Parts: sequence; structure tokens; C-alpha cells
Amino acid sequence: MTDREPNALDGLVNLRDLGGLPTEGEKTTRPGVLYRSDAPHAGDRVPEGMPQWPPKAVVDLRDTVEEEEREHPLAWSSSVHRIPVMEDLRSGAGRGTSLSLRALYEYLLDGASKRLLEVFRVAVDTEGPVLIHCAAGKDRTGVACALLMRAAGVRSDAVVADYVRTDRNMQHVLQRLDVSPVLPPGVEEAAVDELISAPAAAMEAVLARLDEHQGGAAGWLLAHGASRNEITRWQQRFLSTPE
Repeated sequence: MTDREPNALDGLVNLRDLGGLPTEGEKTTRPGVLYRSDAPHAGDRVPEGMPQWPPKAVVDLRDTVEEEEREHPLAWSSSVHRIPVMEDLRSGAGRGTSLSLRALYEYLLDGASKRLLEVFRVAVDTEGPVLIHCAAGKDRTGVACALLMRAAGVRSDAVVADYVRTDRNMQHVLQRLDVSPVLPPGVEEAAVDELISAPAAAMEAVLARLDEHQGGAAGWLLAHGASRNEITRWQQRFLSTPE
């Protein structure tokens, strides 16, 4: 047991397969199609319990300045697509740099629609698991995965429940990012909750914005350049057929 905790950061700490989620119909999402996580590191151990690893494709949502390694750690095994969804915001072309989570997520929908469409098309066109990640796997990854899940008809409450799961992982995520040191004795995690939280209200605002479109998230994608054929292919790929 004494060796377990130091090894806890030697692999992805915010990884999950988005299979098995309920839709508004009678279907569920297929395992082994869409994964989400924090940023992989060189030398990470192989994760346990995944339907297939390594993924067939990786979508890296981080900005260029965040990519410290010359080559993505999974480039040896996966097709890596770098789609920096927030780069315009960081460069000053967006709305500014001081945003609430809700405003940040709305910016992603409004200001990064072309890049989110790229993410969608990678998910549609890949035969095998697609891993979507940013740095923490919370904000950019959360919005992109919510769009993909809702476009397939996953229930809103299931999307929100998946998003808030990140809360339990954030302390280890920040430690892997070297953003947050191990908390000293007497300091409670609640003291930094505001910095590391994944509040349901932020994701609910994203879903409300998507629902404003005729056809919901699928309608949002259609309005931003996706074809109906792509929507159908994604739903067929991601959803199980009821027995």
C-alpha cells in the first residue's frame, strides 16, 4: 500500500469511456467509441478497464503553447489531430482572458465552432476509439464531448453527470499538470474547490444553448457546416441497437 499513492499519478487520472450512457430513446452509447481524459504524458502506464487501448485517433484540444513535448505521447500508436479550440481566445482574438466557466463555454460554442466541427468529423470518420483531451480534460474536453453526446441523443442529465465526475479527479489532474502541489497538513481541498470545480450549472448552460437550435446539438452542427449524412453516421457509430 505504501507504493500505491506515488504511482497514482503515473497514468491518466481523468480518463473514461463514454459508453453505456442512456439516450432519449431506447438506445445507449457503445463502449469503445469515444474516450475523454486529461493530457497523456510520456511513460504513462497502460490504463486498465478500457475496451481498447491505445485509441485509434487522438484529438488534442490544447493550444500550441501548451504542447511542451515535440511529439504527442500517443503518436507512436494513434493518429493525432491537434485542434486548438481556444487558441484565438488566448491570442486576444476572442472576448478576453477573464471569463467565468459559463462564459468560457459559451465562447467555445460561439467562437470556436469551426474547430468543434473538426472534432466532430474526426469522431465520425475514425474506425475505432477516439480519445478527446485537453490539459485537465474538464473544460474544452467537456464542451466537445457534450456536443458529441447530445448530437447522438444522449440524455442531458447523463451529459451533466459525466461532466461533474471530473470533480473527484481534479486534485490529481492538477498535480500531474504541476499546477497544484500536494496540500499541506491543515489545508482542506474545499479551500480550492472554486479553482478545480466542474459545476453542473456550467454544463447545463451549454446544453441550453445547444437546445436553442432546431434539432438541438445535431441542429447546431448542421448550422455550422455538418451534413445530415455525417450526423447519421455518427449516431450509427456511437449508438447501440436495442435488442
